[in-house]
Amino acid sequence: MGEAEMKIDPARASALVSQLQGITERIAAVANGRPVRLVAVSKLKPANDILALHQAPVNHLHFGENYSQELQQKAELLPKTIQWHFIGGLQSTHCKKLAKIPNLWCVSSIDTLKKAELLDKTRGGLIKTDPSVPKINIHVQVNTSGEESKSGCTPGDEVVSLCRSIVDNCPNLNLIGLMTIGAIARSKETTAENENEDFVVLKEQRDLVGKELGLDRELELSMGMSEDFEGAIAMGSGEVRVGSTIFGTRPAKADAQILA
Repeated sequence: MGEAEMKIDPARASALVSQLQGITERIAAVANGRPVRLVAVSKLKPANDILALHQAPVNHLHFGENYSQELQQKAELLPKTIQWHFIGGLQSTHCKKLAKIPNLWCVSSIDTLKKAELLDKTRGGLIKTDPSVPKINIHVQVNTSGEESKSGCTPGDEVVSLCRSIVDNCPNLNLIGLMTIGAIARSKETTAENENEDFVVLKEQRDLVGKELGLDRELELSMGMSEDFEGAIAMGSGEVRVGSTIFGTRPAKADAQILA
């Protein structure tokens, strides 16, 4: 089934559009004219919901998925004009399959050189076959909270070293910034006025990488989710990831359906 045959419930589509526009308005209210990318996190939600937001009237482009197989299935079904973001924990075994998705726009959870090199090698082969395929944008994930349960590089030398290696050795990847998923408790206390310690650390790491690598461009900050995106934008985030506030409560993974 392609998107032409995919059924979209008008009432559901209207609700999704309204919720996404509400988030867009909240972003604009704190961004002060600065462009901020909204990644609509569609994990465990059906492809029908994504199509409802990708088509008119909002024509949203950026959608985020946490599970490799789910992203691959949705990318097969949905228009190639969608710009996919992989934002979940990345396993080396998934890198090759992800890199073969032509409209994979960004991988935001790179935390080892091995994973970056696997993405780079596979994407290079795809670009050689079809030069119109773009490089994959990359965020290096930083563990700003120091929690053992969180993925990401340790702030400091580890972050700088990985960023340097990607820039120097991965020609089919484009390092665009750093990403963090901070401590939940800090997220809940974050407001536009109350700074989040994890966001402070990510800004410091961005500045450190720029200085150490001598970059002639400023790396972006990917930080902020449903609980704390307004505070993240106030601290300079260029990308926020919002899911349940747009799509509603997610089902259990075992109950999720690719098509509604």
